[in-house]
Amino acid sequence: MLSELFDAPARIRAIRSGPAAALIEGFAEQLLQRGYAKISARRHVRSAEHIVRWAIRRGLSPRDLGDRALKDFSDHLSRCRCGRYSCANRMEVVAGARLFVRQLQGVDQPPVRDPQPAPAEPDLLKSFCAWMRERRGTSDRGLYNYSIPIRELLRRIAEDPSALDARCLRQFALEQSQGGRWVARRCRTALRMFLRFLIAEGRCRAGLLGAIPIVPHWRLAALPRYLPPEDVERLIVCCDPSSAVGKRDRAVLLLLARLGLRAGDIVQMRLGDIDWKGAWVHVSGKSRRQARLPLTQEVGQAIAAYLQAGRPAAPMDALFLRSRAPFRALGSHCAVSMIVARAFRRTGVKRPGRGAAHLLRHSIASSMLRQGASLQEISTLLRHRSIETTQIYAKVDLTGLQQIAQPWPQVQPC
Repeated sequence: MLSELFDAPARIRAIRSGPAAALIEGFAEQLLQRGYAKISARRHVRSAEHIVRWAIRRGLSPRDLGDRALKDFSDHLSRCRCGRYSCANRMEVVAGARLFVRQLQGVDQPPVRDPQPAPAEPDLLKSFCAWMRERRGTSDRGLYNYSIPIRELLRRIAEDPSALDARCLRQFALEQSQGGRWVARRCRTALRMFLRFLIAEGRCRAGLLGAIPIVPHWRLAALPRYLPPEDVERLIVCCDPSSAVGKRDRAVLLLLARLGLRAGDIVQMRLGDIDWKGAWVHVSGKSRRQARLPLTQEVGQAIAAYLQAGRPAAPMDALFLRSRAPFRALGSHCAVSMIVARAFRRTGVKRPGRGAAHLLRHSIASSMLRQGASLQEISTLLRHRSIETTQIYAKVDLTGLQQIAQPWPQVQPC
């Protein structure tokens, strides 16, 4: 792999004859596999050589490099007199050294920030998470949100479910709700799910569910925010079809605007989820519920264009990848929302409310309703578990509402 980065044989021999030659050559191979440009990979290899030389001078083994060594190396760069290595761009040198240390640690994501071992999770919380994965298919992100208040509750009762009573639960819920309505709702949901687990396991009384205070919430009270069809088309057209990023963004926008997918659905999509022969898209939605949606000609062509001339050649099965090295799957639903938000900025389309990706989901539902689709058809496309969730879109059908609206009674003057 070094021969793909360096043309001079003397440079390659210098690396292979130096300390930690095997580690640095493996680092160079990894950089190329992750899609780094050759000029960037060469700079990172140079940074790896630098930190290895620095470590050896301090009596450290290259394999023992960690976060503490990275901090000391960064301090060293401000007064570096090594001579052979350029320190003009200190941030760039530290970035390359950090990538090298990550590989040594076997970490592909952001480096370990705390060298101390994380505190062990309570056994009851581990059992709850396993139960939620098995019974409800809850994602790791959802379990993380649940664990925040549950961990605090277990600390207060010393991990003894028999200590739970109505007064304890009410007091805890009220204290945790000081952060606002959304925090209160999240805490209430987590407590209810945890109590259901305890009841199913026979560890507490079933009547305790009624002790959790209700957070005021009027279901389906708000109107769905949506975009008119012409604004949706402007978002799709703004993607540059000649660039790799434009091909990816157009395919993502079409999946959102034509099939009503959620941002999380797109993050979870894999190459095998596209059935090209049958023209179907397999989607793993909330609670990992599997669904199959029709693959239209427009959406299929956009995905095919991205796969043929836009998707980086990375050894992973995620359908959509980052556009810059290191190439890996989109991190979360926030990455999809950022793609849509950038389209809003390019076109100057004004968002009618918060959010970005979900606006396109609301827009297709509202558009289908105006074109005469039934609520059942919309519910099938959006994969709602209950038709009651879909009924919110009936509020935006002004034409239909005008046909059934009763005249306002005349008020006689006093």
